[in-house]
Amino acid sequence: MSDVLVTVISPAGDGGTTEQTVAAGTRAWELFKDAPDVIAVRVGQGGESALRDLSYELVGGDAIEGVLIDSSDGRDILRHSTAHVLAQAVQDLFPEAKLGIGPPVENGFYYDFDVETPFVPEDLAKIETRMRKIIKENQKFSRRVTNDDDARVELADEPYKLELIGLKGSAAEAAEGAGAEVGAGELTIYDNLDRNGEVAWKDLCRGPHLPTTKRIPAFKLMRSAAAYWRGDEKNKQLQRIYGTAWESKEALDEHLHRIEEAERRDHRKLGRDLDLFSFPDEIGSGLAVFHPKGGVLKRVMEDYVRQRHIEEGFEYVGTPHITKDQLFYTSGHLPYYADTMFPPMEFEGSNYMVKPMNCPMHNLIYRSRGRSYRELPLRLFEFGSVYRYEKSGVVHGLTRVRGLTQDDSHSYVTAEQAPGEIKHLLNFVLGLLKDFGLDDYYLELSTRDDSKPDKFVGSDEDWAVATKVLEDVCLESGLELVADPGGAAFYGPKVSVQCRDAIGRTWQMSTIQYDFNQPARFGLEYNGADGQKHQPVMIHSAKFGSLERFFGVLVEHYAGAFPPWLAPVQVQAIPVADAFADYLYDVAGKMKAAGLRVEVDDSDDRMQKKIRNAQLQKVPFMLIAGADDVEAGAVSFRYRDGRQDNGVPVDEAIARVVQAVADRVQV
Repeated sequence: MSDVLVTVISPAGDGGTTEQTVAAGTRAWELFKDAPDVIAVRVGQGGESALRDLSYELVGGDAIEGVLIDSSDGRDILRHSTAHVLAQAVQDLFPEAKLGIGPPVENGFYYDFDVETPFVPEDLAKIETRMRKIIKENQKFSRRVTNDDDARVELADEPYKLELIGLKGSAAEAAEGAGAEVGAGELTIYDNLDRNGEVAWKDLCRGPHLPTTKRIPAFKLMRSAAAYWRGDEKNKQLQRIYGTAWESKEALDEHLHRIEEAERRDHRKLGRDLDLFSFPDEIGSGLAVFHPKGGVLKRVMEDYVRQRHIEEGFEYVGTPHITKDQLFYTSGHLPYYADTMFPPMEFEGSNYMVKPMNCPMHNLIYRSRGRSYRELPLRLFEFGSVYRYEKSGVVHGLTRVRGLTQDDSHSYVTAEQAPGEIKHLLNFVLGLLKDFGLDDYYLELSTRDDSKPDKFVGSDEDWAVATKVLEDVCLESGLELVADPGGAAFYGPKVSVQCRDAIGRTWQMSTIQYDFNQPARFGLEYNGADGQKHQPVMIHSAKFGSLERFFGVLVEHYAGAFPPWLAPVQVQAIPVADAFADYLYDVAGKMKAAGLRVEVDDSDDRMQKKIRNAQLQKVPFMLIAGADDVEAGAVSFRYRDGRQDNGVPVDEAIARVVQAVADRVQV
């Protein structure tokens, strides 16, 4: 038997490599038999790499890297393997169930089933018990290559699997979750083998998987819900079971704690509890109304960002909510964005559309007269209300809406000015985020997908220049930069700021996009220093992204306990008895004169209940007054966390609040 030479890459991610000569027929697991946390391998060969099972037979020239169970790839493999165990348990308990698709997803997995009766919580408990038995049985995940015809015979009783067989490449990736089962390359089935080597269960799957079911350390089924087959509302509705799986019991417990904390911070619940906003059915899904308290926070956000734009050299403009549809053909958004636009309205012989973006109208403002190089950068900004048709299944509170307001700006610059302008915009964005208490972030660079040229416009040269300008500015910032291949807009690459909130969740916030396409389509020009006509570069930027989304993220980041400068009510004044209410109204008048937002609770409730109500409303400060306070011209100054200073002179109490607001600190 001949030997083969392979390169072994350290799974620790430290870049360490060694060359090893092994006997032909050696399996990948033999390289990592002393590394129990390695559950699969990534195999590089000829410039390509792919994930493989530990049972993979090594080939000369392979570069083999162990995949740790707590890595991103490792968790996906763990979760996909657990999804198989889930499906096996369901078919054990509900033999009539037909299999849909079961891919890993962020923080978990799901599997779809066609069953006559929807699953109930009691069913999930039984399924979990059966899964634990399968895991304990230490069944082996065994990969087997097949072909379309044989697979159709073997899976004749699984109509949804039959539909997937034959899907290849992009067709598989386009079908929700199908990429985990079929796609480019050969068709494979994974058998679950018992201790006797008999097939206990099988599934159409690309893999890879854990070596055995016993390598699943910790999992939990979360819930069930209805879901359309392959994500298409025209298809039959199936039953989807969601679960999560982690590399240890401790990691699972931490995840469940994060879920509990996320539920406590859910902006939809807090929006109701704090009387900030609502979504009346009479208006429509994804269309928010802001109540007076929510309106205060919204106004503070708007005032802040409007003033910041002015300070950063932007000029305020305004554009209408509807326009003739031809504008979006000129800009190129039609047909690319047609699926996210509301249907047109016919009026006076023309089709009008509610606008999904503001940039085409800003181009018309730029084009309204001749421009000189001396005017550039020309920076336009507006609070532009736009409307996008989001499917009902993805609409989610304020973070995914159909009607939104963007702090939308467009900078028109020379090509030479573009790097400096992007740096200027990035600094603007980062300063804004810090002021709002979001200081944990990284950058994501979205580029075009060269394999899908139909989805992008412009020359290779234009894309290369634009991408390099953005990349250079990002690298110069010193922040972590993550690649997002294929995530660019059709007209140019973008950089987005990805923020982590108080419990570590990541949100896409601000975006900066380099656009060489629309200036050409609109015929935008400026007179250069050389007396010739030149085409400007257009740079899109949205600092909040959308006001609604940013609002929702802030609610969750602070769990509704906003810092004083953002709090709808900054001070709640509470008299010990009704006789002291007038005194506190006088104090409140002085605070309002200082620009503070203050309310006096003169209700019939007892003082302790008034304090409790203020705490439930997450008011930053309370001023309490009784007879001694009135006599001394003072108040008891109480913080949101329960700390209290007694006998604080009124002027000092006001100064404390004014300073906290000015400093934008949390209390």
